[in-house]
Amino acid sequence: MNLLVVEDEPNVVSVISRGLTDEGFTVSIAPDGLIGKQMAIENNFDLIILDIMLPGINGLELCKIIKDLKPSTPVIMLTALGTTENVVNGLDNGADDYLVKPFKFAELFARIRMLLRRYHGTVNLDQIISIADLQINLSAKTVNRNKTDVVLTATEYRLLEYMAKNKGKILSRIDILENVWDIDFNLGTNVVDVYVNYLRKKIDKIADQKLIHTAVGLGYVLKEK
Repeated sequence: MNLLVVEDEPNVVSVISRGLTDEGFTVSIAPDGLIGKQMAIENNFDLIILDIMLPGINGLELCKIIKDLKPSTPVIMLTALGTTENVVNGLDNGADDYLVKPFKFAELFARIRMLLRRYHGTVNLDQIISIADLQINLSAKTVNRNKTDVVLTATEYRLLEYMAKNKGKILSRIDILENVWDIDFNLGTNVVDVYVNYLRKKIDKIADQKLIHTAVGLGYVLKEK
C-alpha cells in the first residue's frame, strides 16, 4: 500500500514514516502543500495523511483539491487545533477522518486500517513482510525492493519467503533444503548456494544496503546490517 504524508514538522514526519514503514507500507513525503498537491495529482496513493497548517497551500484547501480530483482516495487530517469548528471545517472539505496532535501512532494506524478497509476492502497487513526497503506480499506472492517490482521464479520466491519469515536467524543449508525443497533432496548438492546467488543478483544488486548475508561455516541470514 502506498501512502502520502504531507507534513512540514520533521519530528512528526519521522514518527509517522518510521511506524508505517515498519508496518509494511511504502511512504512518500511532501514537506509543503504545493509539493503535496503535485504528488497527489500525479500519483495514485491508497491513502493520504495531511496536516492542516502547511506552507504553500493549507491542508483544508489541499484536501478539497484532492477530493475533487480523486474522491476515492481516503484522507486523514492532522492538526494541533482540536476545536469543533476545526473538525467540522476539515470534514466539510472532504476529510475522512481527523486526528489531533499530539497523537499516538497506534491510534493513527488503527484509523488507517479502518479507512483502507472501507475504501479498498479487507486489508490484511499481516500478509506483508518488510525488511528495510524490501517488501514481500505473502498473499499476492509479489516482491518489491526500493519501490521497484522484483520478478522471481517460483523457487526463488519460496527461498526468499522462507528466509524472510526467519529474518535475523541463521539458516543452515540443510534447514533451507528441508523447507524450500523436498526433505529427501540430495544434501550433497550446491543448489542452495546457487539460488542464494540468484536472489542476491535480484534483491541486493538493485539497492545500496545488502540484506542477504553469509554466516561463514553456518549458512545464510536475511537481515538489515
